[in-house]
Amino acid sequence: MNDDFEDSTAWRKALRREMVTRRSLLSGAEHGCLSARIGEHLRSTFAVPESFAFCWPIKHEPDLRELAESWRQAGARAALPVVVETDAPLRFRAWTATSRLLEDRYGIPTPVDGEWLVPALILLPLNGFDPAGYRLGYGGGYFDRTLAALAPRPLTVGVGFEINRVDSIRPESHDQRLDWIVTEAGAFRPGD
Repeated sequence: MNDDFEDSTAWRKALRREMVTRRSLLSGAEHGCLSARIGEHLRSTFAVPESFAFCWPIKHEPDLRELAESWRQAGARAALPVVVETDAPLRFRAWTATSRLLEDRYGIPTPVDGEWLVPALILLPLNGFDPAGYRLGYGGGYFDRTLAALAPRPLTVGVGFEINRVDSIRPESHDQRLDWIVTEAGAFRPGD
């Protein structure tokens, strides 16, 4: 391995830890308020999609379950991502408020049964993000592989807190740029 790769890997690993720590310092009330504001911006920016995927909140990520249920009640088909194979793209399984969920190998609740969907819109959690529209995940590369594999590619909307905005995540060649980013401060299209 070359030193630049090792330096970049170490830098991104440290940034991931810092981003999770920043969110963990939010009080429950702050987290709830900021999550609700993100939901409001999503409602005012996007029409109810035909289908969408969202992520069950982990590690103090924004909680969009109320938005997901309201879009579902308005007629959208909702789905959660499922890791079906290591180092492979994710698949998306239909979700409702009564879906039976079990924690996967990463501790993330996922539906154990239901129809497989290809969502028209994906709400992606932002562990960290930059103004250019790149997200820092947890290092598994699942969403980057998934977005690269889906054709046509769904509308990708990153959702996160302003405390996780950085100047650059130092994107690598495999990193997929997002179409929109939504935080408690509003919605923006990278590059606009």
